[in-house]
Amino acid sequence: MMNLSTVIACGCRYCAPPIKQLLNYTTFLPLPHHYHLQRLSPSSVFYSSFNNLKLPNFNLLLAGNSLFFRMERFWSGSGINKNKQMVEHLQRYGVISFKKVAEVMESIDRALFVPDGTPAYIDSPMAIGYNATISAPHMHATCLQLLEENLQPGMHALDVGSGTGYLTACFAIMVGPQGRAVGVEHIPELVASSIKNIEKSAAAPLLKEGSLSVHAGDGREGWPECAPYDAIHVGAAAPEIPQPLLDQLKPGGRMVIPVGDMFQYLKVVDKNLDGSISIRSETSVRYVPLTSRDAQLRGC
Repeated sequence: MMNLSTVIACGCRYCAPPIKQLLNYTTFLPLPHHYHLQRLSPSSVFYSSFNNLKLPNFNLLLAGNSLFFRMERFWSGSGINKNKQMVEHLQRYGVISFKKVAEVMESIDRALFVPDGTPAYIDSPMAIGYNATISAPHMHATCLQLLEENLQPGMHALDVGSGTGYLTACFAIMVGPQGRAVGVEHIPELVASSIKNIEKSAAAPLLKEGSLSVHAGDGREGWPECAPYDAIHVGAAAPEIPQPLLDQLKPGGRMVIPVGDMFQYLKVVDKNLDGSISIRSETSVRYVPLTSRDAQLRGC
C-alpha cells in the first residue's frame, strides 16, 4: 500500500532539468492539512512515497514525463484512444465539471497538437522539442475550469508559453469570433508549428479571421497590443508574478500562474473591479522556471 504522503500536480510544461538538478525536482511537498485523502482525485494530483519510489528511466524524465509516476497508474486513462473518451474520463474523475470546458476539449482534438506517433490521449505531458512539452490533459482541464468565467464570448485571453497552441485554440473557441485569444511563445519554431496545428483544428476559422493569433516574444512581458485581458494563463513557474502581466489583467479578470522555486503553487490571481489584487493557492505543482529563450534552450 502506497503511503499517500505527497501531493504534486503534474503540470510541467517544459522538460525535466539536467540530472544534476533532479534533487530539486524530486522534493516532496507535505500534504496540506485541509485536504482529505478520500476526497482527492487523480484530476489534479498524483501521489508518491519515497519508501516505495521507483525512479523511471532517466530518458523519460528528460522527455517531459512526470518525475514520479505518470497519472495513468492511478486511473484508467492509459486505455484511451479517442479524444471524446479522454474528456469523458476527465469528467468521470471530477476534473471537468463545466459543460463548456468539456465541449471545447472535445472540439479541439489533442492529437493535432502532439508529435506524430505519440499517444495523444493519455494523461501525461509529451515532449514537443526545444526542451518543451505539452502539458497533461488534466492540467489543461484544470486551468480551463479555473478560467471558465473569464473565457466568455467576446472576452480577451492571453496564453503565455503557448507551445503547440492547444490551450490557445481552446481559449479561442471559448471566447469566439467577437473575442480575442493570443498565444505568446519565445521559440519561433514552436510558433510556426503551433500555427500549422491550429490550421488543422476546429479553431482554424478563428485564426483566419484574426480573433486568434500566436506571436514570438517574451511572455513575461505579456502582449500589450491586445490588452487588457479577462483571462491570462502562464505555463511556467515565476519567482514572483510579473508586473506586466498584472498590468495587462483587466479589472474583473483572472490569471492562473505557477509561482515559486523549490516549492511551487498554482496561483489564482483575481484583479478586483477597484484594481486591487486577490491571490489564492489552488494546488501544489512542479514547473520549470519562467525564463528566457536562451536559458530554456540550454535546459537551465
